[in-house]
Amino acid sequence: MPVTEKIGVVGAGIVGLAVARELARARGAEVTVLDKESQVGAHQTGHNSGVVHAGIYYPPGSLKARLCRQGVALLKEYCQEHRLPYEEVGKLVVAATRAERTALRALAERARANGVPGIAELDALGLRDVEPHAVGVAAVHSPHTAICDFPAVARRLAQDVTDLGGSVRLAHPVRALRERAGKVEVIAARRRFAFDRLVVCAGLGTDVVAAMAGHPGEVRIVPFRGEYYALAGNAKDLVRGLIYPVPDPRYPFLGVHLTRRVDGEVLVGPNAVLALAYEGYTWRDVRDAAKLARWPGTWRLAARHWRTGLKEVYGSLVKGAFVRAAQRYVPELTAAGLERAPGGVRAQAVARDGRLVDDFVVDVHGPIVLVRNAPSPAATSSLAIARHIAGIIPTRTR
Repeated sequence: MPVTEKIGVVGAGIVGLAVARELARARGAEVTVLDKESQVGAHQTGHNSGVVHAGIYYPPGSLKARLCRQGVALLKEYCQEHRLPYEEVGKLVVAATRAERTALRALAERARANGVPGIAELDALGLRDVEPHAVGVAAVHSPHTAICDFPAVARRLAQDVTDLGGSVRLAHPVRALRERAGKVEVIAARRRFAFDRLVVCAGLGTDVVAAMAGHPGEVRIVPFRGEYYALAGNAKDLVRGLIYPVPDPRYPFLGVHLTRRVDGEVLVGPNAVLALAYEGYTWRDVRDAAKLARWPGTWRLAARHWRTGLKEVYGSLVKGAFVRAAQRYVPELTAAGLERAPGGVRAQAVARDGRLVDDFVVDVHGPIVLVRNAPSPAATSSLAIARHIAGIIPTRTR
C-alpha cells in the first residue's frame, strides 16, 4: 500500500495556500501549512490593492508573463466557482505627455505579445470615453483587467486545504529546520514536524527561513513600503476602474495610480519607500535596519537610485506630492478628496550587485523548494504559480 507523501508549506499567504491546495489536490499529498501569524494572508495578501493584472507589463517569455496569463484564467474560474467577487472594471495606462507615447506604444505591443485580450490604443478623446474625468495625450485600454478580494480568496484556499485532508497551522512560527535521513525536520512553535518535502513561500520572511535551511542564496528580500490614500466622498465618482501611469522601465513598481476596489473604495498609490523593517508598515519601525544594511545589495541599490529614493520619501511625507501625482491623470481631484488609507510592504528581491530582481524566482534544493521572489503579480498568478511549483517538485520514490 503506497505511503502518503507529507509536504510542508511555510507561509499562509495566497501563494503558500495555493501551493498547498494544489499539492493536496493534484498529488494527493498530506499537506501542512505553517505560519507565524494568527490569520491567513496577514501581510502582502492582506494589504493588496485587489488588482487582477492582465499581463501588460511583463517581458514576453518571462515566468511572470506566462504565469500571469495562466493565473488570470484560473483565478477568474475559481472566484466564479466559489462566488467570490471578481469584476472586470478595465485599466487605462495613460501617457500624460507626448514624450511618453513611445513607451506607451511599446507597452501595447508587449501586451499583445503576451496574449492580453482586447488591448486598444486610444487618443485623448478615446480615453475620456472610458474614464470621463481622466486626461492624457493617449492611453492603452485593457478592458478585461479585473479586481477581486484576495484575502477572501486566501480564506477559501485555506478551507480547501483542510477539506482535502490537510491542515493550516497558524501561530506556528518556524524556529528551526534541517534535512535528516531523507526528511525535512521542522520545529514550528513548540512542535516538531517531519516532511518529505518543504516548500517555502514566506514572503517577507523568506531570508530567515532560507538561512535556516542552509541556502541563503545570492538575492535577499529588501522591503518596500507602499503607502495609499483613499478618495473620500464624491471624489470616488471620478474614477470608474483603474487609471495607471506609463511605468518607468527601470523599476518593477508601477507608480502612483488610482484603483477602484470591490468594496467601492478608490485607492491612490502606492509609492515605494525603502522600509527599515521586513514588516515595517510605519516610519517608526526600524527593527531590521542593521540586518538590511549588512546586505551589500542594499547599499548598491541605494547608490544607483538615491534620487528616486529621495523623491519617494518626499511623496511619503508630503501629501501634496501624492495629490499632484493623482491630478496628473484626474485634475479634478483635490487634497480634501484624499484621506490616508492602510498601506502594505512588498517583499522585493535584490541581488548582491544592487539589481532589483524582476521575474519570479523559485529555487529547488533537494527536498526544499524556496520561492525567492514573488512580488506583483503573484496574487494574480497564485494558482498558476502553484501548478508550476507542483510540476517541478520531484515525485517521491520508495
